[in-house]
Formats: sequence, C-alpha cells, structure tokens
Amino acid sequence: MRAPALYSAAGTLLLTTLAAAPAGGASGASGAPAAAEVRGTATAAARAEAEGIAFGKCAEVEDLPGNVQCGTVSVPLDYARPDGKQIKLTVSRVRATHKDPHNSKRKVPRQGALVFNPGGPGASGMYFPLIGVVPEWKRLAAAYDLVGYAPRGVGRSAPLSCQDPQHFFKAPSQAPTHPSESYKRERIAQAKAYARGCAKRAGGALRHYTSLNNARDLDVLRAALGEEKLTFMGASYGTYFGALYATLFPSHVRRMVFDSAVNPDPTQVWYRNNLDQSAAFEGRWADLRDWIAKHDKVYGLGDTAERVQRSYDRAAAQLAAEPAGGKVGPGQLQGAFLTAGYYDDYWPHRAEALSAYLKGDPKQLILQAGPHPEAAKEAENGNAVYTAVECNDASWPTDWKVWDRDNTRLARVAPFETWDNAWMNLPCAYWSAPRQEPLDVRTGPGELPPTLILAAERDAATPYEGALEMHRRLWGSVLVTERDSGTHGIAGGPNPCVNGHVDAYLLEGSLPVRRAACAPHPEPKPREHSRKKSAARPAA
Repeated sequence: MRAPALYSAAGTLLLTTLAAAPAGGASGASGAPAAAEVRGTATAAARAEAEGIAFGKCAEVEDLPGNVQCGTVSVPLDYARPDGKQIKLTVSRVRATHKDPHNSKRKVPRQGALVFNPGGPGASGMYFPLIGVVPEWKRLAAAYDLVGYAPRGVGRSAPLSCQDPQHFFKAPSQAPTHPSESYKRERIAQAKAYARGCAKRAGGALRHYTSLNNARDLDVLRAALGEEKLTFMGASYGTYFGALYATLFPSHVRRMVFDSAVNPDPTQVWYRNNLDQSAAFEGRWADLRDWIAKHDKVYGLGDTAERVQRSYDRAAAQLAAEPAGGKVGPGQLQGAFLTAGYYDDYWPHRAEALSAYLKGDPKQLILQAGPHPEAAKEAENGNAVYTAVECNDASWPTDWKVWDRDNTRLARVAPFETWDNAWMNLPCAYWSAPRQEPLDVRTGPGELPPTLILAAERDAATPYEGALEMHRRLWGSVLVTERDSGTHGIAGGPNPCVNGHVDAYLLEGSLPVRRAACAPHPEPKPREHSRKKSAARPAA
C-alpha cells in the first residue's frame, strides 16, 4: 500500500484464506501486545520525554534548507527489551510561523507539533516541514510545528537493505499481464533470493520492522517532542499504523487525520489488501484512458478507452522488441502509468510521453519511465522496508499454488496491475522471520477523541471500502469523501472543500457529524505546449 502524496502549487509533491503457517510473533490473541512490550514502550517514552530532541542544523545528506532543524530520537529495537539495543530515528522540524496568511497583524497561537507520516511502508517524512510554504498549508504552519521523520529502517534511521542497490533496478524489463510458466518460475526464484537477502543482511533485527513497532516509535517521538498528546496526520500506510496507535494509545491522542485510509480489518492485512488494490487499479486505469480519449485531438491516442488501450499495447509491444534508450521496456512503461493511477496530476505528462513515443520521439518516455541510478540506494531501501514490514505484520500464503490461483483469476478481469503487484509481494511467501497476528483495530465509546478520515471515492491504492471499514472501527470518527475522484492523498490538495474540513479540525477541533462529501476537484487539463503542438500538426 504505497505512495502517499502532498501537494505543491505546481502539482504533486511525492514525499510519494491465507494458507500460511500460524503467526509466530510476540503478539498475543487478536494481535494483543505482550505485557513486556507495553512496559517497554512506557519505559522508552519516559526516557525520551526526559531527554527531548536536540534540534540543530540538518546533515548535508538530508538535503534540507537552513530553516529546517533536524535531530534524532532513540527507540528500542525490541520493545520487549527497552534497555537493549537502541536505534536512532532522524526527525525534521520547522517551527510554527505564528503568521496568519489572511491577516498579517494577527499573531497565531501555537498549538503544538503536527507529526506527519507519508506512508509506504518505507517512505520518509523528512521533507514534510517544507510544505508549510504552500498556500494550502500556511494556516496549519502558523499554528503547528511541522514535524517529519524517517521511520525505523528508512534513510538514516537504522537503514534496512535486502540487496546491493546497484542491482535493484532491473531495466529494461517485461510486464506480462498473463505470464508464462517459465516467467513465473523466474520470478519465484527472484522472490526467494530477495527474501534470503533480507534475512542475511538484517539478521535477527529483521523481525523488529513491523507496523506495531512503528506505532510504538510514534509514541516515543510524541514524548520526545514534549507533547502530552499527539496530533498526527498519516497518509496511505500511515493511516494503518496511525490506527494501531489509536488502538494502543487512545488516551495519548489529541487529533488524528487519516488521509486515504488502509483497510485495517485483520483478515485483509496484507495479502487481501493487495489483491483489492490490484482490482481497484483496473478502474483507475479506465479513468485515465477515458481522460486521454476525451483529449484525442491533443494526443492522438484514440477517441475511446478501447482505442487508447490499443495504443498503449502497441507501445508495450514495440518496447518489448526494442527498449527505448536501451532501458525502458514494458515494465518501465507500466510503472510510469501506474504512478498516474495514483495521481491525476501525472495524466497530461504520461499521455504526452506516450503520444510522442508512438510518433517516433522517445525522449519524454525515457525521462519519465527510465530508471534513475542515482536514486537506486533510496529506492532499494524503501522497497526493503516495505517488504519487511508487510511480511512481518501478518501471515501470507506459503503455497505458490494459492498465489497462482488468486492472481490468475484476478488478472482475467484486472490485468493492469495484478501480476506486478504479486511479484512485488511474493518474497513474503518465502519469509524466514516470524509473523505477527494483526492487531484488531477497534475503539469503543469515549476511548478515543474524534478523528478525521479522508478518502477519494475512486482511490485505487487504498480502495474506498478501507475508509468505510476504518470509520466503522474507530468510534466517533468522521469520514469526509471526495466524490468521483481517485487521487491518492487529498489533504492539502486542490480541493478547497477537503482542505476546509482539515483546517477546521486541526485548528479548531471542529468536525461535521459522522460523514460529509465534497465534489471532485477539477480534472487535469492537457499541458499548454501539448495543445500548441497539436494545433501545429498538418491536417491528415
């Protein structure tokens, strides 16, 4: 469940029937945390509260401007042994500005720290404090210290790696929607090798990269920031361990925003959630093809979704025969358009690149879809954390026949993402670390302050049913839905209705009753120079 979004003025800012053996983690019945871990978290939080965070100049490797401060907070690798090995999480902060963007004479009182997690698992929030300069975020930046951090395993926070980053990008690659048996055997071998690499490189620490530990780390961070109660915004996967936090530490919650909510039902985590994600992406891929068809005069890729699909398939076939620039094959094409399934900001760029490629100019496609070797270390690290957390969190099918059956059936009706999603998660079938039993996310009347859940109705990365399930499980929560829209991560985006609810909640504690709906934000428009190119084409 990957890739959250924050928005900048220019567009999207990416911060970006189980057949397994019984769970073997430290959690008890229904995923209930063991007493030792409960005590360990309290011990670590008390220690962090006493020590605080020594914020200062950020390390050059963080590539952050001078107005951002950085520091670290120590957390136990194993909460059952709070005095054992410690790991340091990197933290970033921009102080509240106190400036009312609508009234320069008014000094805005500080409300504390707003901690953000962008999801993943495996994404870093270190860049989050920069968002305060964006108009949609200035009111929040006036009242809150904006705090980001790199979760355990990510970046410089006890970084996790499963293979040499130099070998992480495999390009060009194929992306068969109905793979052959020989291709399946090849991917099974790769998955087994990747799982072995994780175990070898991380050793005994591997088992401690979990969502439950991410939630515990969040409470230690709260204490280190000097916050009696947590104000938190999580996007995508950040909503899942945010919900774990709400279940484990309801009395420590001040306000929580769950943006693009993951389905927290223990039976969904994570195998079924990924199947549901693959099914939902087929609908989002249809939305994108409909939009391209609507602008056929600009892109010339077909005036119906079916004709756009044929253009895409033609490009994939050409790339299979001769990769663009020697590095963009069908796999890279699929990856680029999968990103567009997350964020409609990308639609004009992807359509323009596909159009240009089919007319003989591959430059834009190579730029947008090609691998970037300079980012290999960060990408491999993010993928390693993603894999470790999801594999550790729950039981997965260990029999390849289950994966083959479920994904073959699904690919008949949802071919766009199904198998590529399966390959990404397949190392979990061969995982050696013990599995946990997912915590039953649930709060009763009066246990948790009111929380805000945001969801786009056609979000594919976290399908809408997940938001409904989260809403059912968190007592007193309010669900705000962006209708007929599918962008993943909608807080602070182009929809003033959504932003109004977020601001009212975080600034005033004000929420609508139970549910509210917002009209969709406007569809993207073809880029201006694309229109000019189209107008300049000679008549057929």
